[in-house]
Amino acid sequence: MHTGAIAQAYQERVGPGIDNPLSPDAWIARLASLPLLSQPGSQMHYGHSTDLLGFLIARIEGASLDRVLHRRIFDRLGMKDTSFSIHPGNAHRKAALYGHDSSGHLVPRLTAPGGSTMIQRPDDMQFASGGQGLWSTADDYLTFARLFVQEGSVDGVRILRPETVAMMTTNQLTAAQRASATIFGMPLLGEGHGFGLGVAVVMDEKKASSTPCGGSVGSSGWPGAFGGWWRADPRRNTVLVFLCHNAMEREQFETGIGLGVYDVIHRFQQMASRVSTSSEFSPQVSA
Repeated sequence: MHTGAIAQAYQERVGPGIDNPLSPDAWIARLASLPLLSQPGSQMHYGHSTDLLGFLIARIEGASLDRVLHRRIFDRLGMKDTSFSIHPGNAHRKAALYGHDSSGHLVPRLTAPGGSTMIQRPDDMQFASGGQGLWSTADDYLTFARLFVQEGSVDGVRILRPETVAMMTTNQLTAAQRASATIFGMPLLGEGHGFGLGVAVVMDEKKASSTPCGGSVGSSGWPGAFGGWWRADPRRNTVLVFLCHNAMEREQFETGIGLGVYDVIHRFQQMASRVSTSSEFSPQVSA
């Protein structure tokens, strides 16, 4: 999300996040040789922290991140359609990536701006990225998000302790760190949100926009760069999941469905909020 010399240096040294030719050891060594964007703890940035976390988890477990996630989460929750690669027999089920041409017409794309996506990970990929690259479905995404409204368990299968979920969905940033977080020059969190451990957290329901996630205080979620969006609201016991494949471009969001969809989501959340305060409201989990 940054430009200039530091962004170029990171791209040249550590390379892409999905199809990367480096070994994990070489990647970590190159990352360590680069300067930080700011003093530790002073600001919040998009960065390689989650990628590095993926390497640490794999090192601790003595297995690839792909295998660890399947063994600890996906297989136990029955998320059979979530993985870093798609079996050839399911290739026909892949959603296509779309964008708009100069005339505003919808067109399919093989990759997104900046080469940030690819049709399929290569068979000889060096590693699975902790920060990006999973394929999934609406049903599997819903299963995952239910962990955040059911204190870490789904259908009797416990993945996280309740106190771990509480820590993950509690703001971990100072006021200064929250204020410094921007994306494309705009506030990333705003006044209504904080950031927990990997997810945005609603701190003020009235000031929380739908972009990171809306909902009541304690709700969590995060938008994906290419249209994936989810929110879990434990107070209302609801999960909202929205999925579309649209390229991450300002023009795309303005002329395509991006900003329009977020407006619809915002109005839907407002209606859900009004319904949840009525006596007829019945808690439910829905996609």
